[in-house]
Amino acid sequence: MSTKITVRGAHKVFSTKKGDVDVLDGVDLDVMEGEFLVIVGPSGCGKSTLLNCMAGFELVTSGSIRIDGAEVREPSRKRVFVFQEAGIFPWFSVWDNIGFGLGNLPFEEKHEIVMRYIRLVGLEGFEKAFPSELSGGMKQRVEFARALAVEPDVLYLDEPFGALDALTRLGMRSEIIRIWRETKKTCILVTHDVEEAVELADRIAVMTKRPATVHSVLQNDLPRPRDPDHPGFRALKDKIFGILGVER
Repeated sequence: MSTKITVRGAHKVFSTKKGDVDVLDGVDLDVMEGEFLVIVGPSGCGKSTLLNCMAGFELVTSGSIRIDGAEVREPSRKRVFVFQEAGIFPWFSVWDNIGFGLGNLPFEEKHEIVMRYIRLVGLEGFEKAFPSELSGGMKQRVEFARALAVEPDVLYLDEPFGALDALTRLGMRSEIIRIWRETKKTCILVTHDVEEAVELADRIAVMTKRPATVHSVLQNDLPRPRDPDHPGFRALKDKIFGILGVER
């Protein structure tokens, strides 16, 4: 497996009225082509800031972030963000939301792509529905389909299930793994939920308190689908909690 993203010595400082705030303090991290990497860490440590820098929405103050060897200096259509709060347009149907990023493609070609991803995320029959008619989980499926329709190399997932209820969140975890396996995209997910990290990740990057660096990157070879009651699952969770300094 080749390296897709390389982060080296990444520092990020935000200037505020009260002075400079050091958020990232020399982050080193490799993300492999096609893997599902999850980043966990204490609340407010800079997980989302790191993700924003990797996507090009923020620039690192020093150090470097490279994708396929090219330095990240701005956002790209090949790198797509999926946020916690569904960003789909309430005045567009499911079909129109998913096709939004496809621009002025001929209708037949656009329709073929949109329907492919509607089928992939399990929304057949809802092509003409509007967001107000959808459940939270269905809105999130639209979000994933819209992101995938533009054929990105990398999916950045920032707490994508955080706004969902517990049962929907569990179902969406299974869905995103199914979608990831079918599309073979490189996925990087930020979460505060350690159990979610262990369920989803090939590898888990554990960050320190702010100003943050990467404390450890843990391999997760548990077979999928993963059982939270499996001894290996519990052991990996406990190891992460130990690194985070949380008593169990």
